[in-house]
Amino acid sequence: MATMKLPAFGYGIRYEYGMFYQRIVDGGQSEMTDSWLRYTYPWEYVRQDHLHRIQFDGRTTEYVDEKGQQRFAWVDTRDVMALAYDIPISGYENETVNTLRLWSAKATREFELGFFNQGNYIGAVESKMKSENISKVLYPADHKAEGRELRLRQEYFLCAATLRDILNRFLKKHNNLKELPDKVAIQLNDTHPTLVIPELMRILLDEHRLGWDEAWSITRATVAYTNHTIMSEALEKWPVSMMASILPRHLQIIYKINFDFLNELATRYPGDHDRARRMSIIGEEGERTVRMAHLAIIGSHSINGVSALHSEILKNELFRDFFELWPEKFSNKTNGITQRRWLRHSNNLLSELISSKIGSDWVTDLDQLRRLRDFAKDKSFQKDWIDVKRANKEALAAHILKNNKVEVSPDSMFDCQTKRIHEYKRQLLAAIHAITRYQRIKANPKGVWAPRTIIFSGKAAPSYFSAKRIIRLISGIGEVINNDSEVQSLLKVVFLANYNVSLAELIFPASDLSEQISTAGTEASGTGNMKYALNGALTIGTLDGANIEIMEEVGRENIFIFGMNAQEVGNLKRSGYRPYEFYQQNSELRGPLI
Repeated sequence: MATMKLPAFGYGIRYEYGMFYQRIVDGGQSEMTDSWLRYTYPWEYVRQDHLHRIQFDGRTTEYVDEKGQQRFAWVDTRDVMALAYDIPISGYENETVNTLRLWSAKATREFELGFFNQGNYIGAVESKMKSENISKVLYPADHKAEGRELRLRQEYFLCAATLRDILNRFLKKHNNLKELPDKVAIQLNDTHPTLVIPELMRILLDEHRLGWDEAWSITRATVAYTNHTIMSEALEKWPVSMMASILPRHLQIIYKINFDFLNELATRYPGDHDRARRMSIIGEEGERTVRMAHLAIIGSHSINGVSALHSEILKNELFRDFFELWPEKFSNKTNGITQRRWLRHSNNLLSELISSKIGSDWVTDLDQLRRLRDFAKDKSFQKDWIDVKRANKEALAAHILKNNKVEVSPDSMFDCQTKRIHEYKRQLLAAIHAITRYQRIKANPKGVWAPRTIIFSGKAAPSYFSAKRIIRLISGIGEVINNDSEVQSLLKVVFLANYNVSLAELIFPASDLSEQISTAGTEASGTGNMKYALNGALTIGTLDGANIEIMEEVGRENIFIFGMNAQEVGNLKRSGYRPYEFYQQNSELRGPLI
């Protein structure tokens, strides 16, 4: 956006500790603290003039204002301060600088002092630590109640501080809140910041004394929602009991939003109680929950998916009821990446080669890369391209030797699957393929085999047991194959620990084959697939996410597509997926390990 000279703020939480530092110990993932702020961060600066009080807990009271209007107040709260840290985001070779503003949680002075003055010095320290836990750790494990509660507090902390900031900036120049949608666009990144909707309503209703209809009109016209995945972890459902305790006023507002919405449904679809149950913000199955995706859709004026296939799944499956009600709200905005980071910066050798042939306009206009087609059959250009790839592979091979103590040949095909470890992304399928290839080589060692180095990297969520077992399996496969002298020159398998941007910048330029093999209909878009393709890797993939659009760009003859499409996967699931039958029908799956 800065490069396009579009004014924007990005908002997040300034987590003291990152996701985690991953080590592979005895073949399994071990999580270690990622103290990325230990030596401070030189590109940030604290903005002590941007400090906001954020409320939690407490209760609501009702009163009548001077105009005889029923009003509510949120009182007896436990408060936390949000302190801003700014990171400048500069555009490429222009004079535009946008801001990434991250919030750090700080204890209120009176909160600490109250314990201290009572002589409870330990309590003063404990209360300070508890209030500041909000910005301690990225992604707390939410399989336990304490982790889920912290996650909810983090999400509200982000939303409340951000809205305070947005409205303060708006009100410096404008005094009519009806103009907010004309001056401000708030884009929700998945459901995690959906509390922006009831928080904006609370501010407009309780602090600015607007009427409900006016506040609701402003909110819906200001907020838009991007859905990034159909996975349940991004379609949050918060227990009503938890929200009632932590955010009692917001739950009141959500109930009112839902009441009005259900009345709208009753008018539009009279007697269709099943539809109302499916679309209600409040889920009634088992423990009552707040369905954040439903709140995001109802409270937004625009909803988009992040690839053509994903957006169709939203309209035809996941949010079908809402699409039937508001088809005009839904659109597609396919995810993108920046070539300035993922080619110009991370692959300097290839960037220089490209620029020597077509100039450097491609750095801000990626379509310029089409001009490389004129050199596709140029023998000199082909040799230079191969030399660049070889140099990048030598750099990655050196990293593997240093960190994994495995020697791999830069002359082998680098077959890469690097991404979050998850069952739907199917690292397990790639691992089974590694076993199969090993078995085939062992059965026919004198056959014609293209040497291949299979490279995995990615983190499993600490509480995701199955994903961590997949890492252990891959490590075990590598242990067997890499120590078998009979296949030394033909096959290697390595798992690179602690996948992050720096490691990715080493892997993408060195890759020959990009594994994008998620089950069709599960990967919303993917951006790793784009980064690999941008660096000249050939894609082997399913008809999933942005793979389809990559295929359309590069041509079917330049991509390896296999497997079912999303509709066929759905049909298989509905008819009954029985994997044991595939095992019985495939002799290689049944065969004994050599």
